[in-house]
Amino acid sequence: MKNFFTAPNIITCVRILGTVALVFIEPFCVPFYIVWTICGVSDVLDGTVARMTKQESKFGARLDSIADIMFYLLMLYRVLPTLIAVLPHWIWIIVCAIALTRSAAYVTALIKYKRFASLHSYLNKLSGFLLFLVPYFIFMSWFWIYCVVLCGIGLLSSIEELLIHLLSRHYQEGRQTIIGLKIGKKRADLKNKDSGKAI
Repeated sequence: MKNFFTAPNIITCVRILGTVALVFIEPFCVPFYIVWTICGVSDVLDGTVARMTKQESKFGARLDSIADIMFYLLMLYRVLPTLIAVLPHWIWIIVCAIALTRSAAYVTALIKYKRFASLHSYLNKLSGFLLFLVPYFIFMSWFWIYCVVLCGIGLLSSIEELLIHLLSRHYQEGRQTIIGLKIGKKRADLKNKDSGKAI
């Protein structure tokens, strides 16, 4: 229980409470933007504080992932209706492709590692940050261009995460990019063992 009450976990819990509060606040009003901003700042702070105070933990990472998923679901509930009204229909084809790829990554991880896994990769962080900014720009005339860029990065991050799960032998919680991922190592190890036996 002591490990739960750390500064990073408390900050993450602030985001969870803020997300719940947003359910009851009218979208795009001043209180909405205040709580939304607090949630976003807490998302940056929890990881930063954890690294600075050396309080990183598996529980903290899972709590952070839960908070992120809750926040994205809240966004679907409170912001999606307005997005549907202001965005062109064709952009939702890309959104569906992202959702399917992301789901495939989660299912692959579940089957392979027997656990829920969501990587905090650089591309995931970037797409998450751009997604967080959506309510601030939603009524701008150039908003659809912003969403095209966001969708492109979101699709790349989903594909990268799926590939990492497919190519990795075991769950690599700290992996932040597919660059440098070693594949086929198990096969090479088996080959070396066989050649050793032959000698």
